Amino acid sequence: MTEARQDSGKAYGVDSEVGALRTVMLHRPGNELRRLTPRNNDKLLFDGIPWVGRAQDEHDAFAQALRDRDVEVLYLGELLTESLADPAARAQAVAGATEDLRLGDTLREYLQASLGELDPAGLAEALMAGVRNDEVRAGGLVTSLLAHEDFLIDPLPNLLFTRDSSVWIQDTVAVTSLAMPARMRETQLTELIYTFHPRFAGVDKVYDHQLEHVEGGDVLALGPGVLAVGVGERTTPAGVERLARRVFSKDLAHTVLAVPIAQQRATMHLDTVCTMVDKDAVLMYPNMAEEMRALAVTTDGDQLHIAEPEPFLVAAAKALGIDTLRRIDTGLDPVTAEREQWDDGNNTLALAPRVCIAYERTVETNARLEESGIEVIRISGSELGSGRGGPRCMSCPVLRSPMTA
Repeated sequence: MTEARQDSGKAYGVDSEVGALRTVMLHRPGNELRRLTPRNNDKLLFDGIPWVGRAQDEHDAFAQALRDRDVEVLYLGELLTESLADPAARAQAVAGATEDLRLGDTLREYLQASLGELDPAGLAEALMAGVRNDEVRAGGLVTSLLAHEDFLIDPLPNLLFTRDSSVWIQDTVAVTSLAMPARMRETQLTELIYTFHPRFAGVDKVYDHQLEHVEGGDVLALGPGVLAVGVGERTTPAGVERLARRVFSKDLAHTVLAVPIAQQRATMHLDTVCTMVDKDAVLMYPNMAEEMRALAVTTDGDQLHIAEPEPFLVAAAKALGIDTLRRIDTGLDPVTAEREQWDDGNNTLALAPRVCIAYERTVETNARLEESGIEVIRISGSELGSGRGGPRCMSCPVLRSPMTA
């Protein structure tokens, strides 16, 4: 197996969910959230209209909690701006942002020219916050027929959830392929960062955004050599098969657990129902825990081998080579569990074995974690949670200390 790489000022690599977190990529909410309205919030996958100033304060506190534990915090927006100093990155960014067939030739040519004139910071802002029809003077039939408030380039409010658009597997990065139309362009931006930013020069990519759908919230590194991948609306069966073939070909894992999950708004990804809080402990949504099954996928070098479905915790323990995984349940009863799962109680971010960050509002779940010997660092998320994501969703670990296989 390859390992986390740290040389010449570069540092990246993740082989587990709970190795000490060293570097993480976040996205501080910005003007893309101010583009949300009651008319478009459903299309853009938000349950409400967040108070942006408060969301920024909450996110700043989240970032500070990480820094207080000696975690280096990178910001997606800053990395994107720095990447766009490269002319090739600018050309690729403009082409990707204007490929939408809704634009037509006249408007596309106008947008390509106007975006090309922006400095890196201005271009990054346009790519993230979008461009509205009343913000351009393009002329032509398309702009005349569109409403003033229509977006020519859609905003990307879900950039907040950096977990989904890329995931590190050992010392390679998987730039994911997002399933929902509102999010597809996010991975164009992460692709730019990993291709053009000097920090990631020469990084190996194990997946890209033009492949079958795989989302980072569905990918859990249970331990060295073992991945669990949720399968449903966001990550497709074809996606988990493609990812398995690719990680096996690069010797990044020996087992991939394919885990079907019931698709609801509150359970869109595997990490909304299950996250690791210790090398042998998982926090799980009890209303689904008994039903969760996993199919262990392995390879002999030529073909994939698919095992019969087993209970998720049994299959995971076998793959990790341990007797059992401790299960900590969300909530105390089915109703409390459902409420706290909706409030992202399962979506914790491990900073180290037995240390995690969680939303303060999931009171019962946090108490159960502490009763089980897990230190809980509480953060506010009254506004951040309006897009249905917790601390794990809002973070992309770039470097963790390796776990002993």
